[in-house]
Amino acid sequence: MALVNMKKLLSQAKEKNHGVGAFSVGNLEMVKGAVKAAEDTNTPVILQIAEVRLPYSPLALMGPMMVEAARTASVDIAVHLDHGKTRAVLKEALDYGFTSVMFDGSALPFEENIERTRQAVELAREYGGAVEAELGLVGGSEDGTTDEGIRVTDPEAAREFAERTGIDALAVAIGNAHGNYPVAPRLAFDVLGAIAEKTHIPLVLHGGTGITAEDFKKSIGLGIRKINIATASFDRLTKEAADYLAEEGKHDYFGLNEAMVRGTYDNVIKHIHIFQMDKDLQ
Repeated sequence: MALVNMKKLLSQAKEKNHGVGAFSVGNLEMVKGAVKAAEDTNTPVILQIAEVRLPYSPLALMGPMMVEAARTASVDIAVHLDHGKTRAVLKEALDYGFTSVMFDGSALPFEENIERTRQAVELAREYGGAVEAELGLVGGSEDGTTDEGIRVTDPEAAREFAERTGIDALAVAIGNAHGNYPVAPRLAFDVLGAIAEKTHIPLVLHGGTGITAEDFKKSIGLGIRKINIATASFDRLTKEAADYLAEEGKHDYFGLNEAMVRGTYDNVIKHIHIFQMDKDLQ
C-alpha cells in the first residue's frame, strides 16, 4: 500500500457505495492517530490540511510529514490540500508530493471561479494530481473567523462547472457548514440528488462535524464520496489532552503525546465506521 491519488480512492468508494474520510491534521500526533486508525481498520483515508491552517502548521513541516506517513502506511492514503486559495500554495503542496489539491473559488463570481479552477486543474495535471473545487457556498469557515453565509449549489450550474473545468471532485453546499453546528443541520437531499444526476463526478461534503450518522449515510447513497472531518478531530484531541493534564500525578510530553494521538484516533475510527456504512471492516 502507498501514497495514492485521491481519484483512486473516490473511484473505489463509488464502486462500493462508501464514503472516504478526509481527515484534517495539524501536527505529528494527528497524523499518527489518523494513520493508525486507517491501518487498524484496513481502510484507505485522505490526510488533508487547509491553507488557512498553515500559520499554525507550516506546509514546509506538515507537507513532508504527511506525504511520508502516507507513503509508508500499510493502507492506501491520499494527501490533499484543502481550501487552497492561491496558486502559490497549490504549487507548493504539489511540489511536496500532495496527490490532490482543492482550489476554493466559491466566493468568486461564477465565470471567475471557472477560469481560476481551470488554471488549478492545468497546474495539478503537470504533477499527475487531482483537483477538487467548490460551487455554491458552504457556511462558516475553516478557522472560525468568517462566515459568508450559505449559498446552495445550483444543480444546472454544477453540471456546467464540472464540464468546463474538468475537475475530479466537486464540493457542494446543501445546508452544510464548517465548524460546530448549534443544532444538526437540515441537508437539502433533493438538491444533492439533482447535482449527482447532472454531474456524474464524485461529490464532497464539507462541514462534517455535527452531521448525524443517518444523514452521512443518506448523503453517501446520493453520491457523496469524500467527507471532510476537521473540527471534530481538533475538539477530541483537545479534550483528551485536557483530561490527561487534569489527572493526578506526574505529567510529561510523552503522556500528552499519547493523549493527542488517542483523541485523533478515536474520532477517525468513529467516522470510518459510519462512512463504510457499518459494513464489516476486514
